[in-house]
Amino acid sequence: MIVARRLLLIWLVLLTGCSIDDTFGEETNELGGTLVAASGPVTTAVDIDSGRLQGAEADAATGVRVFRGIPYAAPPVGDLRFRAPVRPARWSGVRSALDFGTACWQDFSHDSFVWSRGDFQRSEDCLYLNVWSGAQERAEKRPVMVWFHGGSHTVGYGHSKIFDGTELARQGVVLVSINYRLGPLGFLAHEALEEDGAAGNYGLMDKIEALKWVRRNILSFGGDPDNVTIFGQSAGSSSVCYLMTSPQARGLFHKAIGQSAACLLERTGDPDLNGYKRGAALVGAAGLKANVTAEALRQLDPQALLAAANSSGWQNGSRITIDGRVVPQPPLEAFQAGTHNRVPLLVGSMSDEGNQLLPLNTALTKAMLNDRLVKRFGVDAANELQKLYAKDLAESAGLAQREILIDQFMAWSMRTWARQNSNAGQPSYLYFFPHIPPAFRLYLPHATDLQLPDGPRSGGAYHSGDLAYVFGTVDLVGMDWTERDRQLSREITGYWTNFAKSGNPNGSGLPAWQQHSGNEAATMVFAENSATQDGVRTTKLDLFDQLALARRDP
Repeated sequence: MIVARRLLLIWLVLLTGCSIDDTFGEETNELGGTLVAASGPVTTAVDIDSGRLQGAEADAATGVRVFRGIPYAAPPVGDLRFRAPVRPARWSGVRSALDFGTACWQDFSHDSFVWSRGDFQRSEDCLYLNVWSGAQERAEKRPVMVWFHGGSHTVGYGHSKIFDGTELARQGVVLVSINYRLGPLGFLAHEALEEDGAAGNYGLMDKIEALKWVRRNILSFGGDPDNVTIFGQSAGSSSVCYLMTSPQARGLFHKAIGQSAACLLERTGDPDLNGYKRGAALVGAAGLKANVTAEALRQLDPQALLAAANSSGWQNGSRITIDGRVVPQPPLEAFQAGTHNRVPLLVGSMSDEGNQLLPLNTALTKAMLNDRLVKRFGVDAANELQKLYAKDLAESAGLAQREILIDQFMAWSMRTWARQNSNAGQPSYLYFFPHIPPAFRLYLPHATDLQLPDGPRSGGAYHSGDLAYVFGTVDLVGMDWTERDRQLSREITGYWTNFAKSGNPNGSGLPAWQQHSGNEAATMVFAENSATQDGVRTTKLDLFDQLALARRDP
């Protein structure tokens, strides 16, 4: 029954035009990892607005230092649960920044393809960030990159070993990673929690608060508060997209990178834009009355909240809501109106994002698929889609369904994001990643082995398979890396850090990357030999363009 409900939910996305983010429940609980122990000798202390910090040496050869577990907001517990974050209290003396903070409260996952996280320490007291920097003086003012981890806004944390910032710091940026509130503790919207006419999106407010911390304090680490790039993957990338539409984030970042998730699929038909209906269902599943008070919600056990989220189906809807405060309108409307935060943008996706990420409906027949496509798109479009996905359809109707859905959500939405930003006059760069990485447990560096029937590279270019390349951690996590993997990682870290420095990913020794502008489909393809191509999956994505325009016609 549970599997059937999830499969039905996925097809509701295709049939109603709602964001696929609404389907990211337990199946995409992908991030987490093993807490990395402090290493290296203690370094000179730095002063920030909350007090003095003592960090550690991360790389003696290049002078990279790391400061772990820095509080950027007060613990969101007690009366601060379900509220916007507030600045942390000052401390006296020197605070140790040798150990990472705690992961935010979330479910564990032991058998979830490459995304298994095992058991780890978790707490509501979790609003901490980490800084890697090779700058030795404040005056260096290096570009800053702020990382938002993925995990469907329900799981994960920013201090997994795969996100080690040493290599990016070696290349001249200051790297910041953060933890933010997750699941109902981070995103529950309910009328009892209203303040200033809005509720929910606390996890998104945490990201904004972290950016405010960066503006106030990053100079102490040799970073430039006026040159900040936000970047993220999956739910972290979706957050980047939403922050581009948030007035509260205006001026806090100057460039953006999104990996494998946007926020622009239409939500105008969503009957629960502010999330209050799902919030009420969660409250009922927790055994509380409809007229529950905020105080009662703040007293619930955190695990009871997670159980209610699961049993009520709360997690099957978008965690980020249109609250009228942090997110004042559906993001696509903001981009089309040109009211979004206009910054240079670099975005893209993997070629096999759907593998294991979405369940495969093995019971679906070709006739059933045709009926659903006709009802959603009409006869002509249904026929065209089945022609374009004939190879997948020949294998199974369920596979064709999944590939149609994932192309719409990933490849098409990322291209749409780049085009919308380019139309607003901002430099925009698009990539596509078909290079196949080895499959391994990404977030369990001491138990990486993941046996696939046809070998470690039989999982395709799967969702999250880009992470070790982006952070330059291919020799810190995983297994079976080749020299091409290492070379590709050097290319990608070069592109990402060049973009953070100047808004242009190009640089010495890298294949030329052309801007994606107007109807020009220039796309950097990360394959055996990286190169810009004139579009990827163009016929399929152009059809999705036509279908989206038809849905908006009166």
